[in-house]
Amino acid sequence: MPFRPVQSEKLASAVVRQIEELILRGILRPGERLPAERELAERLGVSRPSLREAVADLQARGLLTSRAGAGIFVTEALGSAFSDTLVQLFARHDEAVFDYLSFRRDMEGMAAERAALHGTDTDLRVIDTLFAQMEAAHGKRNPADEARLDAEFHLAIIEASHNVIMLHMMRSMYQLLREGVFYNRSVMFRQRTTREALLDQHRAINLALQARDAAAARAAVEAHLSYVERALAADRKAEHDEDIAKQRYERVKHRG
Repeated sequence: MPFRPVQSEKLASAVVRQIEELILRGILRPGERLPAERELAERLGVSRPSLREAVADLQARGLLTSRAGAGIFVTEALGSAFSDTLVQLFARHDEAVFDYLSFRRDMEGMAAERAALHGTDTDLRVIDTLFAQMEAAHGKRNPADEARLDAEFHLAIIEASHNVIMLHMMRSMYQLLREGVFYNRSVMFRQRTTREALLDQHRAINLALQARDAAAARAAVEAHLSYVERALAADRKAEHDEDIAKQRYERVKHRG
């Protein structure tokens, strides 16, 4: 008969499973520092030797890493799904920028739809709180804060969709966005009209989610990312036209 005696789970194994789940669900994030050993052991209700055993296991499997004098951290490598070679290739070609936006439109439209249907009330409060912070940053005209909150707002929607594969994939892509690999976010904040339009678009997304209107949430996300795509295409064209104009100017200046 295929039955085996039931064994009680080791405390270290229970700790491993809990930390794994926190990383998987995006609650513990790449590069995040864990609490000090004594505090963490108290929070988990285990002895420090059991905690050390669990941490050693997680380190051996590459989920945690130690830094001398700094503590234990979630491995940074979990934040990137792309090799350095591929990242450098993305950075050299505009095609990657527009394919990235197209991919985001598809994935985030689906995430918004799922968030409206399956997100908990707390998920929606997180999104609403982030939008309120976006409004406050907008009033202060702080592009850096606006850009950071923009990314957090979109990631909160993906988290609210409760799909861990989508979460880790999109978090990796947002890391490249923050590093300016796909495009420089400051481009989107050069003109007041653009800033106002972006805030209005995020408001529409938030309102649809708070109303749990899945179709409207998806449409609002798709409309927003289509706007971003058009704005970046216009900026690329303006740069191209200016480069040509400078060449013509140099020709006229040297001829004279």
